[in-house]
Amino acid sequence: MNGELRDPRAMQLVLELRQNGITDDKLIHVMERLPRDLFVPQAFQARAYENLALPIGYHQTVSQPHVVALMTQSLELNDRCKVLEIGTGSGYQAAVLAPLCRRLYTIERHKGLLVAAEERFKHLRIPNITTRFGDGSKGWPEQAPFDRIIVTAAAIDIPPVLVEQLAIGGIMVVPIGDDQHDQRLVKVVRTDEGTKISDLGWVRFVPFVEGEALEH
Repeated sequence: MNGELRDPRAMQLVLELRQNGITDDKLIHVMERLPRDLFVPQAFQARAYENLALPIGYHQTVSQPHVVALMTQSLELNDRCKVLEIGTGSGYQAAVLAPLCRRLYTIERHKGLLVAAEERFKHLRIPNITTRFGDGSKGWPEQAPFDRIIVTAAAIDIPPVLVEQLAIGGIMVVPIGDDQHDQRLVKVVRTDEGTKISDLGWVRFVPFVEGEALEH
């Protein structure tokens, strides 16, 4: 991945992340060197390194950096992990995940967002991301099981289809709640007996939408 010249704004951002409980040094290294302004529309360039969610079109957002960091840290990634991301969006979360895992599979239902994200991955020379245009609610059964799954939109409940695609001992991080003002981020660990669930705190995400992918 390019971006070895560190932006002072990025350095300030990761300092803030450390102060707010992000302790994974490899994750901090990735986020400090990743040009977040590449994933933000021109109108919001001046705010690219603020700890804010920002609109990216199609009624979607690029997540707040602290939430990206918290979700990524909670996945407990290593370089052997095969990861599924539901909701590529701008590609920012994927670009954070990819250097920390073996292979990342990411699904997006808005064709325009996916094409733009693919261009960013190419520009950054990230080789281990495989993309799909489609309905993320179905997961990616041909590639299952996954060691880790991350969902970047709020589901009403933990999606059973995605739990089924999670390896035993695997971890899924997903926001839960049908009201943007009452969503919780949960960590799901699949065990032989079922699932073990931990609450990671309050978040705000766009809704998890099931149905046909959108060409426009």
